[in-house]
Amino acid sequence: MAVPKRKTSKSRRDKRRATHGITLTATHSCPTCKSPKLPHRLCKVCGTYRGREVEPLRLQAP
Repeated sequence: MAVPKRKTSKSRRDKRRATHGITLTATHSCPTCKSPKLPHRLCKVCGTYRGREVEPLRLQAP
């Protein structure tokens, strides 16, 4: 079984974990109702996408 020869220092450990930070999700404003929404997604408030009214699916896809 592989065992580390030396203890990993706190500096080396923290440098590896430096990229694990939480980033904020990008939000844009809906062009019709001006509410915040995720990019490339349907607006949950007014139900439009790229300025067009979108009718949601009535049945869930299998």
